[in-house]
Amino acid sequence: MKSLSPYSVITDNEKFIAVNKASGISIGGDRWDESKERLDKLLERDLKLKKIYTVHRIDKETSGLVIFAKEKETHRELSVAFEHRKVSKKYTAIVHGRASWKENTCDLALVPNGNKKHMTIIDKYQGKESFTRFVCLLCAGNYSVLEAYPETGRIHQIRVHLAALGHPVVCDSLYGKENPIKLSSFKRGWKGDPADEKPLLSRLGLHALELTLPDKQMLTAPIARDMSALIKQLEKI
Repeated sequence: MKSLSPYSVITDNEKFIAVNKASGISIGGDRWDESKERLDKLLERDLKLKKIYTVHRIDKETSGLVIFAKEKETHRELSVAFEHRKVSKKYTAIVHGRASWKENTCDLALVPNGNKKHMTIIDKYQGKESFTRFVCLLCAGNYSVLEAYPETGRIHQIRVHLAALGHPVVCDSLYGKENPIKLSSFKRGWKGDPADEKPLLSRLGLHALELTLPDKQMLTAPIARDMSALIKQLEKI
């Protein structure tokens, strides 16, 4: 079977490159295992560039849109824009449970706890200000599909905030349930053979969908097939 590419190019110009990252590959070096494959080095190799600069990060398990600068000045400008919240971010998340709200916000302060799993925890005394707005798109079975708009960029922010709201992201081994999502778990009258059923989604159900830059340029990364297929099945019911 042909392996899926770890990325696809969304925009490539003289200043930066934006790619749609697959779930499972790190943006840059893994501080705990430098031997692991990393996206920045893959891009340097494939594009035959001496150096690219990481502007921002998304979790290794999260798929979606990432920007890399091609020169230092653009890197500085974009990094400052992200730091000062001048870049709008939009994510799509599939979560456990039926959201009882159309819109909700979470402003719980967050801090890395330094444990072996490298998790982020809620700490109102030592945590940093963190803010995420959520919009519920649909509920089906015991799942919901949400849009997430993080205004800050803490590690695992969306995942921790959703878990705190009682709706952890599906297939999240750190903050929820690792179990893969199967059609039989939400389709009434499913009559297949459980032994032969393949999961619709077996990785983190979180995707970085859109970025709007300070110049109003909007970049969009299409949702990957596995996550898109699950959303379509949820829409049907």
